[in-house]
Amino acid sequence: MSFLVRIFYLYRRWAKKLQLFLILSGPGIIVMVADNDAGGITTYAATGAKYGYDLIWFLVLLGPLAYFVQEMTVRLGAVTKRGYAESIFDSFGVRWGWFALLDLVLVNWLTLVTEYIGMTAALGVFHVPAWITVVVVTMIMAVMVLQGRYWTWEKIALLFCALNLVYIPCAFIIHPPLPEVLRGLAPGFPGGMTNQIFFMLMANIGTTIAPWMVFFQQSAVVDKGMQEKDIPWERVDTFVGSLFTVLVAIFVVIVTGTLLRGVEINSAAQASQALMKVNHLLGAFLAVGLFNAGLLGAICISLASSWSFGEVFGWAHSLNHRVKEAPWFYACYFLLLGSAGIVVLIPGAPLVLITLFVQVFAVTLLPAALTFLILLLNNEELMGKYKNTLWQNLVNVTIVVAIIVLSTLYALTALFPGLFGTAAVPV
Repeated sequence: MSFLVRIFYLYRRWAKKLQLFLILSGPGIIVMVADNDAGGITTYAATGAKYGYDLIWFLVLLGPLAYFVQEMTVRLGAVTKRGYAESIFDSFGVRWGWFALLDLVLVNWLTLVTEYIGMTAALGVFHVPAWITVVVVTMIMAVMVLQGRYWTWEKIALLFCALNLVYIPCAFIIHPPLPEVLRGLAPGFPGGMTNQIFFMLMANIGTTIAPWMVFFQQSAVVDKGMQEKDIPWERVDTFVGSLFTVLVAIFVVIVTGTLLRGVEINSAAQASQALMKVNHLLGAFLAVGLFNAGLLGAICISLASSWSFGEVFGWAHSLNHRVKEAPWFYACYFLLLGSAGIVVLIPGAPLVLITLFVQVFAVTLLPAALTFLILLLNNEELMGKYKNTLWQNLVNVTIVVAIIVLSTLYALTALFPGLFGTAAVPV
């Protein structure tokens, strides 16, 4: 009997912990899964088609890197009760504050354009006109924010996060050769250290660790009203999200690396159409997943910018506010959505080129955002006992240095194609 009693109390304890996690989770999972947005799915599809399973090892590395970066935003938001943009203005002054904010706005807007590109291309596979897609998805995002509660918005966003996992069963359906997939865990540079491989590595970093993620998660932590005591749970939330990010990326690479290896793929929609010729169901799944990825990314990126503007200009900027209470916050939100959607409808716009290069552009601006973040987390007066440890500093500084080195190698191989003994192949 005593054994059954212990089992019962153990069950009760873990059930309460699970319940508490489900209440507090949200910002970490949403930001990480939304990271697998339309540009991300396109990048992963192109990676698999070009290099097969050979870069899976690199995707595995990106999970912990994303976690360490985003974990800092959790502590900073819970301790200061301020968003990232406001924290930079307060700690570094107006000049650096505007530098960070304008960087964010530019990258966010360009990335938002790629989300609309992904959504219109995905539904274009099913012959849905682009203008209908733009109007419908904008209305969906409007309904999500206008209902007046952060809690409701978060639960809807988590539903879209669940749909992002559609790529996982796709990989099991095709029965990929497991030994070859496992060999992809061994580090290496297929084709040598060329400009093309560095471009692809940077694109994968840019779609896994992006500046908008830093701004979004910290503002979400503040809007949700999380406290210092909630930090351990939000760390778990972020860790779970990072696992989902890596899993989805790997499974997209496995699908395209198995069925489309050697096929020139420039977009996820093109990959979907190519897959339909091999397996109609898989092609449809990839298209649906691309649409969902674009929608989830657009939901988060547009909010990241609106939250940041609200913080800097002192506007009311919470999803718990109605339109009358926060008119400028919502005006900024809809202006971003409308302008990004219009770009997609411009005839002849180089949409595929925009999608791939935005990922690379984002990663070139990432070191600046991370440097501000690391400096803030080392401010003992600001962070108290939650400031960065020596280990956390070593990891995060290494991330920044690695990104700078990779960006430099990309530039050098573009200028000197034979620098490492291999000629570059045009991207």
